[in-house]
Amino acid sequence: MHIVHVHIHVKAESVESFIQATLQNASKSVKEQGVARFDVLQDARDFTHFVLVEVYKTQDDALKHKETEHYLTWRDTVSDMMEEPRTGVPYKNLFPDEDGWVS
Repeated sequence: MHIVHVHIHVKAESVESFIQATLQNASKSVKEQGVARFDVLQDARDFTHFVLVEVYKTQDDALKHKETEHYLTWRDTVSDMMEEPRTGVPYKNLFPDEDGWVS
């Protein structure tokens, strides 16, 4: 499993546009064969802070995701909406085991 939480701070005036673009990307991402999970979260205390929870079956699947048309469109669309560069934090899976993520 390859798990990453992507933290994004968006300019206040761009929040709604960012949400639209990100939901469009996420809805296509979850259809990728190598994606086990793709969550879009908005901070309940800071409406400009978002976390994308991305779970891929393999590291290669994560790399393939970054080559998809929907990801490239999202990346280019939201780049000017960010207050600062996004950061990705990788995680090691402990529970559930891989069978609990992948059907």
